[in-house]
Amino acid sequence: MTAVFRAERISAAHVLSEAGDLVRPALREAVAGLHPWLAEMAAYSFGWREGAEAGGKGVRQALAVLGARAAGADAGAGVPGAVAMELVHAFSLLHDDIMDGDATRRGRPALWKAYGTGPAVLAGDALFALAVDVLADVPGGVRLLSGALADVLRGQADDLLFASRPWTGPEAVTPEEYRVMAEGKTGALLGCSLALGALLGGAPRPVVAALDRAGRHAGIAFQLADDVLGIWGRPETTGKPVGGDLREGKRTYPVLAALAAPEGARLPGLLRRHRTAEAAALIEAAGG
Repeated sequence: MTAVFRAERISAAHVLSEAGDLVRPALREAVAGLHPWLAEMAAYSFGWREGAEAGGKGVRQALAVLGARAAGADAGAGVPGAVAMELVHAFSLLHDDIMDGDATRRGRPALWKAYGTGPAVLAGDALFALAVDVLADVPGGVRLLSGALADVLRGQADDLLFASRPWTGPEAVTPEEYRVMAEGKTGALLGCSLALGALLGGAPRPVVAALDRAGRHAGIAFQLADDVLGIWGRPETTGKPVGGDLREGKRTYPVLAALAAPEGARLPGLLRRHRTAEAAALIEAAGG
């Protein structure tokens, strides 16, 4: 299947939709090769059992396709990278939900709540292995992916360890530590998506590296937006309870910004007592 993005200005929604139409058949074909039970859990994770609207936005697959186009290739050249990144993203979400104890994902039970923790871990492992297999014949593809995943794991480790740090004082989480965490946890996969697309499109190494950096920077912005939604987002939009990040004591950027303001002195006490509505109001008043 061949798709060419037209030169005129188009909306992000159009790009996401066009990339989804291009990548979805290949993604379904890859998942169909899994053990039937694993394929069933993967289908649940991707939202295929409830309909396309239950799935994610498909940002990473779109970036892989756009990376190929940036290299001057047809959009279809980026499909293997797009499939691999959607598989890896799904794998990361399955494990992330378990580590964070998030019971819902996109407005329905998270996979570990629907099938159990062990099966969800196994499904995530299967998706990761499948992503590696998809890239096995792409020169340099697995190396790009493994480097990105190493950064994701470092970012995830930092994010988990942040919860054990004090709210204030010399041992508190700093904005720079947050930036490094966000670039790894969220930005690494966005950068890898663009880089894989460019690699598949035949781009020279400096272009591949530049697109990787661009995606990593975009990932920091994505994480910031996710932090805002984690405090003030509507459950019908986010699929998660309002104020969930505050109840879990996450060191998100709005919290760090509020703690740096004089008005933020009361924030740790509110968070320890799980007074999330008051904490959210204080964060907003303090400029978080």
